[in-house]
Amino acid sequence: MTEVIFDISRLISRVRYSTPSGVDRVEMVCARGLLAHYGDALSFAAVHPTGIYGRIRRATALAFLAELERRWANDGNEPPQRSLLSILPWMARLLPKRARARNLAQRSVYVQVSPHHLTKNRKVQRILEREKAKFLCVVHDLIPIEFPEYARPTGAALHRLRMQTLADHADAVIVDSAATGRSFQPWIDRSGRHIAMHVGLLGTEPLAASSDDVALPDRPYFVCIGTIEPRKNHLLLLQLWRHMAEVLPEAEVPLLIIIGKRGWENEQILDMLDRCPAMERHVEELSGCSDVRLATMLRGARALLMPSFAEGFGLPVAEALTVGVPVICSDIAAHREVGGDVPDYVDPLDGPTWMALILDHTVGGPANQAQKQRLPQWHEPTWVEHLEIVAKAIAELRDRP
Repeated sequence: MTEVIFDISRLISRVRYSTPSGVDRVEMVCARGLLAHYGDALSFAAVHPTGIYGRIRRATALAFLAELERRWANDGNEPPQRSLLSILPWMARLLPKRARARNLAQRSVYVQVSPHHLTKNRKVQRILEREKAKFLCVVHDLIPIEFPEYARPTGAALHRLRMQTLADHADAVIVDSAATGRSFQPWIDRSGRHIAMHVGLLGTEPLAASSDDVALPDRPYFVCIGTIEPRKNHLLLLQLWRHMAEVLPEAEVPLLIIIGKRGWENEQILDMLDRCPAMERHVEELSGCSDVRLATMLRGARALLMPSFAEGFGLPVAEALTVGVPVICSDIAAHREVGGDVPDYVDPLDGPTWMALILDHTVGGPANQAQKQRLPQWHEPTWVEHLEIVAKAIAELRDRP
């Protein structure tokens, strides 16, 4: 019998927050999917915010997952961030316990889908030694290493520590795109270890149902979804919208809705959002957006805009195509892997082409109609497919000496 130990450190670290990041959603879906697949053979573990590692009681873990799901689904009625005092009961309940002594004949696989605590090489080693487990981890991207200019100042160094931890201790990895796999392969080669690699595109959860309580703009609009940070290339869109405000009649300028929290190293972007007069009339920023509101606004958009310079996967592209919303996105490998032949792909620096496509989709022009005709051909990556790959990787590790 194989015991699967699932790490929920990332979700516990987000106990104060009411809206999830992309990695939060991946950890949640995998927790639910593996629970359905393995039942009582699935255990929960975590590195607590106090630094303590151990197992989390099943009833406590499930109650916490349900609490997070409730918050994420609540349409704007939750505070974006809770006080430290208010979360102390959960912090106490989620304090891990030391794992019971195990039967050495039982094989264990430790599964981690977030980069949480991977910078601590020795800690990961001690966890695996204590659990006597094979290690399966998800690699989302190597962007901070390959594009350090788009990361925090310490981002590249920290991500190298994470990748080195995996090179030293992982028995298998799941990469969320073939592009990410190509980036991680040199770390496997240098390690001299047998690290199995599986490509598993992230799935798309069914979006929340639209709500009549969410007021939609009364003019054509586009959405851009993601943390406001340099690699997402929001600056291109803001420059385009300022130009449209200067050269077009006001009634012909569509609305841009940016859905995502403010990130780092983005002073010029924030200056435009806060101080440019054109932004006041034609750009809206939504920081804390519930699942219901996001789904409602996405379905009503003329198109999703994703001009990113780099992505590990590009989940918003998949989410938009799933509900039949056209996509205009940067021509990068990760986007093509997800979108196939459906989106309109543009160089992330080609402002004139972006402008032409945005205006075409605003009025339902030829490019818009052509993409709508391609949409039925798109294959949606599903969590069922992703979890099948995870289960296959676990089974292979179980059978490995």
